[in-house]
Amino acid sequence: MLYMGFAAGLRVSELVGLRIDDLELDEPYPSILVRGKGRQQRRLPMWKEATRALRAWLAVRGWSPVPEVFLNRRGEALTCSGFSYILTKYVQKALPRSPGLAKKRVSPHVLRHTCAINSLRATRDIRKVALWLGHSSLQSTEIYLRADPTEKLAAIESALPADLRRGVFRVEDELIAWLSGERLSAEPPRQVPANAAIPAPNSG
Repeated sequence: MLYMGFAAGLRVSELVGLRIDDLELDEPYPSILVRGKGRQQRRLPMWKEATRALRAWLAVRGWSPVPEVFLNRRGEALTCSGFSYILTKYVQKALPRSPGLAKKRVSPHVLRHTCAINSLRATRDIRKVALWLGHSSLQSTEIYLRADPTEKLAAIESALPADLRRGVFRVEDELIAWLSGERLSAEPPRQVPANAAIPAPNSG
């Protein structure tokens, strides 16, 4: 369950709401149907590791009258608070091997956030991250880019049209050169009076 939260980047509500009939674990293209906010649905391909983990869990889970994949100890559908409790328990178990966790607040959303950052670094495309997370707009995805300005600039760069992408700026204007300290001459740029006539452009 924790692996699914990280690998698929699901919201807590999406994770606990995952149903048996949402799983398609047959090869060669295993996937899950995610029921997101506003009745939106998206189908995500599954990693081989996640597929193996799900199959192993289903073998332990066995038959149940409830359709949800993840159950509590009473055989009922797991709740969001139940998931948070389990995550906190395993964070405590991980402290001896990862003492740095003691200084961090590991919430269920951290799993989704980590998935978003990893996906961004792998694809360099904010649009793909938005589709994976089920965001209806890129503004919702932009929050995940604040962790690393370099990743943010790279993602924006990849989304720009070719003619708008950044290039090398060359100082060719006398005023710009003066302001930047790279003077083309020893004198400051000549000031043009406000009432001076503007020459017509050369038609030739």
